[in-house]
Amino acid sequence: MALRARALYDFRAENPGEVSLREAEVLSLCSEQDIEGWLEGVNSRGERGLFPASYVEIVRYEPAVAPPSYQSFSYSGARPAALQYQHSQPSDDDWDDEWDDSSSTAADEAPAPGYYGGGFHDYDSSRYRLSTPGSYSTTTSSTTTSSQAAKGTATVGRNLNRFSAFVKSGGEAFVLGEVAGFVRDGDKLCVVHGPHGPEWQENPYPFGCTIDEPTKQTKFKGMKSYISYRLLPSHTGLQVHRRYKHFDWLYARLLEKFPVISIPRIPEKQATGRFEEDFISKRRKGLVWWMDHMCSHPVLSRCDAFHHFLTCSDEKAWKQGKRKCEKDEMVGANFFLTLSTMPGAPVLELQEVEAKLDAFKSFAKRMDEGVLLLNQTVGEFARKQASGFKKEYQKVGMAFKGLGQAFEIDQQPFSGGLNLAMSFTADAYDAIGEMFAEQPRQDLDPIMDLLAVYQGHLANFPDIIHVQRGALAKVRESKKHLEEGKMEPQKANEIQERCNVISYATLAEIQHFHKIRVRDFKSQMQHYLQQQITFFQKVTLKLEEALQKYDTA
Repeated sequence: MALRARALYDFRAENPGEVSLREAEVLSLCSEQDIEGWLEGVNSRGERGLFPASYVEIVRYEPAVAPPSYQSFSYSGARPAALQYQHSQPSDDDWDDEWDDSSSTAADEAPAPGYYGGGFHDYDSSRYRLSTPGSYSTTTSSTTTSSQAAKGTATVGRNLNRFSAFVKSGGEAFVLGEVAGFVRDGDKLCVVHGPHGPEWQENPYPFGCTIDEPTKQTKFKGMKSYISYRLLPSHTGLQVHRRYKHFDWLYARLLEKFPVISIPRIPEKQATGRFEEDFISKRRKGLVWWMDHMCSHPVLSRCDAFHHFLTCSDEKAWKQGKRKCEKDEMVGANFFLTLSTMPGAPVLELQEVEAKLDAFKSFAKRMDEGVLLLNQTVGEFARKQASGFKKEYQKVGMAFKGLGQAFEIDQQPFSGGLNLAMSFTADAYDAIGEMFAEQPRQDLDPIMDLLAVYQGHLANFPDIIHVQRGALAKVRESKKHLEEGKMEPQKANEIQERCNVISYATLAEIQHFHKIRVRDFKSQMQHYLQQQITFFQKVTLKLEEALQKYDTA
């Protein structure tokens, strides 16, 4: 008999080797035997790939012709090597100075995550109670399956794609109950159910931090140079000095620790021109935005690594605190253990969570397009002001000056006033041209700095949403096993409870994103319009001064 299946739900392929499904769509199966909870088949559009077995029901038809054969996917069980952390060029971003002795840090003993993405967490079986890589079998004994079904002890399988964000983040291990550990009170994070849905519990002691006075420093008798930034946290009042590499180190730690939080991105590294004034100013502005988003986040602002970064001024204490942060066990899969909801918080319906994810995904796509368009438009407009507008106004000024010089040839006493007024008008237009060239620094550049911050946030959310969708898929699979009598109700409920925790955290992060988005863009647009008004008032004043010269000419 031909192997067919009907899709029970929509499924969106988000990783290589997967195929999208539409509800009620009929698919051709390559095999009736699932591979760790995944089936392989061909959808109605002729696309072949993997999809969750819990998303379909198998139906049987008598074939008119023999169905085509397809080569099945296989999984060897071997995990990939962890991504190596991309250190900067041998410049001011290495760790061979008095701040640290990198030869004995945890970062050198184990691979660290990539610069703009977390590395693959190779979870130790004794720490997370996961199966060893070789134990991921691609086939299942029919006898064993029948026995499990009879006893009601079926389990939700692991994803075949071990490279997905859901797996690498540790979300899968957490949802399947394969993570255990002791959580200190200081590590516990609570998600509350606010008036607009799940929200992070606010930091009871909010604070801010300024970044200023970037100065060029040297060491090794002037053989090496670097830029140092002065940080002044409002809650301590004590200044500390940090280099870019310190920001880079903290950013890498945050990426590793918080899989469902959008970590604001730091300005990119640059191998050349690091000591140019424009570059230093632009990097400082980017770090100021980064710091503002860090201090504004209810979770990130209370992170031990961030606190150490802001407060430590002693060299020995810095090394000790740095190594302690690098050995933090509440990262990856264990991070999910720190999450909890308020007592009595309602269990979120799967359909409700899916709807909110779909809505945010559509919003993020449109916002990303809008941010890109605005960034391009503002950048082009700034270039026109700095070069085109300046030249045009100064060209007009030169034309006025040329005519005024012609008038000066006439030595009539009654023409002297006009000649002076013409010269003043020419100078006014020349000055207006310079004003146009300088104005983007005041209004357009800050907008582009803000857009760069949000481009980073928007790029972070696909992985966060993928973790959530992976958890929802496990709940559906467990419900299917429960309906078929293959899983005990308690085990299915536990999976749903753990998925609920991830749902609360994901929706809380989305809610926080919207809050700071409204705050930031409201403030930035007010600043832009105020600067525009001030600018054109200055232009008007210049023109009025020129006009007054003709009244007395």
